[in-house]
Amino acid sequence: MSSQCMLSEPGMKNTLTIATLLCGLLFLPALAAGQTVSPAPSQMDPTATRERPMTEMEAEMKAKQAIKYAEKGHQENVERAKEIADIGKDLKSAANDTPLLSRESQKKIERLEKLTRKIRGEAGGDDQEVELPNRPSDLPTAMGRIAEASEKLAKDVQNTPRQVVSASVIENANVLLELIKIVRTFSRQP
Repeated sequence: MSSQCMLSEPGMKNTLTIATLLCGLLFLPALAAGQTVSPAPSQMDPTATRERPMTEMEAEMKAKQAIKYAEKGHQENVERAKEIADIGKDLKSAANDTPLLSRESQKKIERLEKLTRKIRGEAGGDDQEVELPNRPSDLPTAMGRIAEASEKLAKDVQNTPRQVVSASVIENANVLLELIKIVRTFSRQP
């Protein structure tokens, strides 16, 4: 019996070797495919990475969100305009009380300038040369004009719908900024 076991062992080794080779040949392509590197997104076909088109409901939700965002921005602009009008009134009353520009008034002027620039930027405007008729010659007059210009700008912003780009808002903002420059020249004088 032991001679039969010995004869079967070499045959079994051959069968095992052949089975291992066959398995290797069958699984080798699968292993090679798993090892391939996918191309970088910049090398891919752009049509292959395109997102699916939006559904009608998704497009509607996106449009509503855009409207809500625009309304929020407009409301913030209206609030800025109200603050501009209040600062203008405060500066006028402060100028009537004292002929000099106090530190508090200077801070208010800085805030007024910042708000005015923000409103002008939201309206699509930028720096422009402004020629003021009857240029103020003293601080109280300049502060009075700032109060008037602040009130005019605030009303203009409040009366302008959010979908409209107003040249009037831009012009009034530039006038107010020019008046602020004038007030600053008076505050530097002894």
